[in-house]
This record gives sequence, structure tokens and C-alpha cells, in this order.
Amino acid sequence: MTADVGAPELEDRPALRDGDVPVSWACGVTPHAAIMASRPPGHMLVPDVPDAAYAA
Repeated sequence: MTADVGAPELEDRPALRDGDVPVSWACGVTPHAAIMASRPPGHMLVPDVPDAAYAA
């Protein structure tokens, strides 16, 4: 993963105008890349917690 939000690895470079603030958000690619990079030996991640479990 890159630390430079202005130089993404998985998409096109953003076109920014004066006053724009670049942001990033998690999508399906982000957790997939993180899990693949961690290389858990012989383990499987099952992210099956429903949204309701996080409700305040």
C-alpha cells in the first residue's frame, strides 16, 4: 500500500483543483489487499459481522 494518497496503486491519479482535499475510503480492494499482504499461514478470515452489531 502507498502512503501517498496522490499516487494510488489501484486506480487513476486524482485530478485535484484548488481547495480540494484528497481523501481515501475503504472499499472491497483495500481489505483484500491488506489480507493478501499479511499472508496468514493456513488461516481464513471470515468478515461476517453484520452492520447491526456496530450500531450505537
